[in-house]
Amino acid sequence: MKSHSSKFLTAQWRHLAMLNFEVDPLVLQPFVPAGTELDDWRGKTFISVVGFMFLNTRVFGIPIPFHRNFEEVNLRFYVRRKASDGWRRGVVFIREIVPRAAIALTARLVYGENYVAVPMTHSIEGANGGGTPRSVSYSWRFRGRENRIELSAKGDACETPEGSDAEFITEHYWGYARRRGGRTTEYQVEHPRWRTARAAAARLDCDVAGLYGSQFVEFLQGQPASAFLADGSDVEVFRGTVLP
Repeated sequence: MKSHSSKFLTAQWRHLAMLNFEVDPLVLQPFVPAGTELDDWRGKTFISVVGFMFLNTRVFGIPIPFHRNFEEVNLRFYVRRKASDGWRRGVVFIREIVPRAAIALTARLVYGENYVAVPMTHSIEGANGGGTPRSVSYSWRFRGRENRIELSAKGDACETPEGSDAEFITEHYWGYARRRGGRTTEYQVEHPRWRTARAAAARLDCDVAGLYGSQFVEFLQGQPASAFLADGSDVEVFRGTVLP
């Protein structure tokens, strides 16, 4: 479905390392925006730590110098909203990490998202010729500590199976954010269906309590319930609207 809102941002999202952890839904309830409800896969509620590359970024069609290519790491969970055209399945971000202060400020102002800007680096190995990388990692420095998300893929990305957990994680095309006063911003994200590769190994090493809150520590420790690498694509992000 095409959005009636104006196109705000275009970019490529590439090499998405997606680590998914099962969580108690009661922990997420305080973060659920008004007008939405938690979405689940086969009765399981997930939060995901996602690291990826933001490439060829344009705002209102204009490339911004020194802000076109950068890393992002976010913690997100999944919701849905019943609209006049049916269910809209979307994502809510607990926190998003980027390396540029201007990017964080713009996202906070336009969408009400919880962005923070810190020094970041990345490593992508074995992607020569446009194939699936053997491994990816995204690192950032927060409060004097080095943090990292890393993933190695089992093989090349292929079509994501219908009904799979990978389909559930990747096939959410709306974003929701809580604004001051309890209002909810809804915005649409358009991209083709992504191909995915299962992870041979995946690891999150970060200051969970400092970044996201102590309530998430027990759920983000240890191995994820699932992990995969999505190849990504061109994306279009539309301006948000405030729900009634």
